[in-house]
Amino acid sequence: MKTLVVFSHLRWNFVYQRPQHLLSRLAMRWRVIFVEEPYLNAERNELERFEPTPGVEVWRPHVTGDAPGFHDDHLPALQRLLAEAMREQAVEDYWIWFYTPMALPLATGLTPRGVVYDCMDELSAFKNAPRQLVQRENALFKLADLVFTGGRSIYNAKRSRHPDVHCFPSSVDAKHFAKATQDHPLQAVIAHPRLGYCGVIDERINLHLIEEVAKARPDWQIVMVGPTAKIDPTALPRQANIHWLGQQSYDDLPAFIGGWDICLMPFALNEATRYISPTKTLEYMACGRPSVSTSIRDVVEPYGQLVQIADTPEGFVISCEEILQRSHEEQLDHARALAEVVGRTSWDGTAQAMAELIVQADEAVGAAEVAQPQPTVNDSAPLHLTDAAQAVSLVAPSEHATRASAAG
Repeated sequence: MKTLVVFSHLRWNFVYQRPQHLLSRLAMRWRVIFVEEPYLNAERNELERFEPTPGVEVWRPHVTGDAPGFHDDHLPALQRLLAEAMREQAVEDYWIWFYTPMALPLATGLTPRGVVYDCMDELSAFKNAPRQLVQRENALFKLADLVFTGGRSIYNAKRSRHPDVHCFPSSVDAKHFAKATQDHPLQAVIAHPRLGYCGVIDERINLHLIEEVAKARPDWQIVMVGPTAKIDPTALPRQANIHWLGQQSYDDLPAFIGGWDICLMPFALNEATRYISPTKTLEYMACGRPSVSTSIRDVVEPYGQLVQIADTPEGFVISCEEILQRSHEEQLDHARALAEVVGRTSWDGTAQAMAELIVQADEAVGAAEVAQPQPTVNDSAPLHLTDAAQAVSLVAPSEHATRASAAG
């Protein structure tokens, strides 16, 4: 196998998170083609290409339509652009890797050696989730050779749906976050104590909690780093001690986090956060900073002894006060405990373990092809995308069937 063709609902240049961490490392072994969901309302259908990091080429479709995401309206144009680019670049001997089941119809007509589904979130629970998503995920579980999950909670929810599911929780690049030596200029003028959050600000963030903490302790400064998505920016609380600094570079995050007295994970407790495994948990730890989080399962169960847990504004205030009152020796003890946890994981190790599973599966595919060139149908085994008609029937039901399902 020479190439990974990846379909993602997340853009490479958005928040640097799991896909970028893993694929930039896997690109040291295989060529990675990262196919983003399309940009809309273009003058013509075309494919933009760029190389953000060695070994990774981003293919960004631009389409004339206005339907969001990997919508059915775009499929003919996307399939043509993809086929042309793969033919032009002589992409052969490849696996395909999905971050979103919505892209599954694009696999029709492709002949991969295998299929990976890296299930990092329960996308069907997110705001504005496409109605076809659950159906396409069901098909993807049938087609995938390997399934990876982004945390223990989502692993427990998905492990019975496929015979080869592997749990790979969020990890960390400890060396990157150990680089913070100076405060970031954008927050250097902000007073202490500082409470900070970094990440996407969307329906998963409890804005009421942030607002009430800010009101309860106007002497505390709350620094919010990250882009807003799927929420009205005018709905953000605007207390004088809340500082919205917008999206920042991954390279700058250590300087921000290192300048905070307390790190925050103020997640709402809703369907969108039920299975999340926040990458920032270990990133905060790698900077040696204490944290307070709401009771997200994939924070509480592995790290509850090191992260303060509270679900109300009052609880957050009490937890933050306790942290701010720690002695210097208590702070050092806590930092040592955080470093011990961080030392047990790395994105390098996670990517290597995933690569080994792909190699093993690829070798098994090769052996099966030699032993049985014309495999018989096995309803209990994962299917391969060698029959375009079969794939279309799995992921693109007829108009009549779709209407009947919606009516039911």
